[in-house]
Amino acid sequence: MAEFLVTFAAGASYGLTTVIVGQPLDTIKVRMQGMPSAMQQSALTVGKDLFLQQGVRGLYRGGLPLFLGGSFMRSAQFGVSGKVKHWLDDHPNLPHFKVFGLLDWQVIVAGIAGGLGRGLVEIPTDFLKTRRQVERSWTMSHLMDGTAITLVRNTVLYASFMVYIDLTKQACQAGYVTTMLMNEEQNNLKPFLKGAICANLAWLTVWPADVVKTQRQSGNYDDKKGLLRMFQENFRNGQHIDSAIWSGEEGYGMIVLQP
Repeated sequence: MAEFLVTFAAGASYGLTTVIVGQPLDTIKVRMQGMPSAMQQSALTVGKDLFLQQGVRGLYRGGLPLFLGGSFMRSAQFGVSGKVKHWLDDHPNLPHFKVFGLLDWQVIVAGIAGGLGRGLVEIPTDFLKTRRQVERSWTMSHLMDGTAITLVRNTVLYASFMVYIDLTKQACQAGYVTTMLMNEEQNNLKPFLKGAICANLAWLTVWPADVVKTQRQSGNYDDKKGLLRMFQENFRNGQHIDSAIWSGEEGYGMIVLQP
């Protein structure tokens, strides 16, 4: 139980910190994803225009819902994932194998569970945050908009994060990584590098779903349009790439090539 509580506390601390550090980047990202008028603008243009019009307050739009719900959201993510992995480790009779010879299935299952736990908490708070960031009104009937795509995004997101963490550990132990990038035990990357690299890889993996999630919650797109059609249209117009210049929610600025 003590270990479980520590895991939840770590998630809460992480959640509060990322709101303070990452909210301005997340606001830029969400406006690029959820506002048609900002779709073709660069991240720097969106951020500059918002700052000139509304100042720092504009960059922190939607910060309150995420501040209040973020600690619980990350706690659910890390807590549920840790609890499931601990339960799997306590049952040695379960089969042990690696998908494609690389990916531990127990890590994947724990990641999926963590993503679902986060999604169930995040849906209403992320909706409120998104509506504030794109400056759209809302009613209680819309509070659960984007439920399905949020759960899908979070499941893939955190499962990917856990897989990348596991793969970096394997790469270090196999001698593929220089020792100057490893921790003192020489069995994994240094904590900051591990978190930054794996989090951004996970976000890039799930980015198309994140764009659709924001569009669904923003109220600026046809809510009767199917998710598959939204994915197809985004791939055609490049929207899934444009907003990927910022991996804002995790608090890391990440530049990638834009078409």
